[in-house]
Amino acid sequence: MGHYFSDEVDVESAPRSVPLVVPGFAGQLVTDRGVFSADRVDPGSRLLLVDGPDPVAGDRHVVDVGAGYGPIACTLAARNPGAVVWAVEVNPRARLLCRRNAADHGLHNVRVVAPEEVPSDLVVDRVWSNPPIRIGKDALHELIRFWLARLGPGGSAHLVVQRHLGADSLARWIREQGHRVERRGSRRGYRLLDVWPESPVQC
Repeated sequence: MGHYFSDEVDVESAPRSVPLVVPGFAGQLVTDRGVFSADRVDPGSRLLLVDGPDPVAGDRHVVDVGAGYGPIACTLAARNPGAVVWAVEVNPRARLLCRRNAADHGLHNVRVVAPEEVPSDLVVDRVWSNPPIRIGKDALHELIRFWLARLGPGGSAHLVVQRHLGADSLARWIREQGHRVERRGSRRGYRLLDVWPESPVQC
């Protein structure tokens, strides 16, 4: 079996559904083997949705980086009906599932894309992510740099990272890049980080 963060899936499909009940969303999500947290909504993702920030009126573009089968993207779409929610995911099986889950819940404002399909001129208001820590430090840093650079004026990023997988060192590294980082919360072994870029994209 390949990694869930691979662009190839070589494990046999075995679909199932898992529940997600958080503020602004309640329903079943279809999942499958070969995707991240296939047997339940990841507790870090759930914590981010429960303890993360409220929707911001007027947001036009919100992104879920590493969307998987869509628990964060679908919730953000339900909470932000006037915004386009970009669900960015490398795993092709996860993208199919995310599209299905958004459609099943009538969330027509979700756009599911592979990383290379992100428009080069896209400027976003919010970045949400349970980032794929296991892709390695260099790749993770490149991913975070890319999306912080896509935030427009007043934009912010909201991350959940397991403490024992380097949440504190990641926060320190982001600060070293000149950005402002605040710890929104810490429980169940996870850190919730709010990030504001030093030099947002000018619209």
